[in-house]
This record gives sequence, structure tokens and C-alpha cells, in this order.
Amino acid sequence: MQVSVGDRLLIHGRIVGQRDRTAEVIEVLGSNGSPPYRVRFEDGHETIMSPGPDTVVRPFATGA
Repeated sequence: MQVSVGDRLLIHGRIVGQRDRTAEVIEVLGSNGSPPYRVRFEDGHETIMSPGPDTVVRPFATGA
């Protein structure tokens, strides 16, 4: 998985009733866009994560 700053990660819920969450990548800590990433969730919580197979990358739209 490779991302850039500004991309969004859609993390699918792992159990029944758990909602999907979205996090914005605010810093790439690995080399060449690889994990780990510093992310910010919708509620403002920030953490460092290495996404698993339940995560989808939504690239940042440049508006071009």
C-alpha cells in the first residue's frame, strides 16, 4: 500500500454493527509512500498506523 499526504483511508468495520471510519493521511513515515502513516480521524484523534487488509485508499483529488 502506498499513499501520499492528503489521501484518505477508509477503514471498514471488522465486526457486525461497527461503522466504517475515515482517516486523512497527514504524514507518511515509511519510505516511498509505504507505512506507517500518521493519520487524523473525523473526530480529530491522531494516531500512527500501518493499515491492514480492511483498509481502502481514497486518493486526494487535486481538482485538475
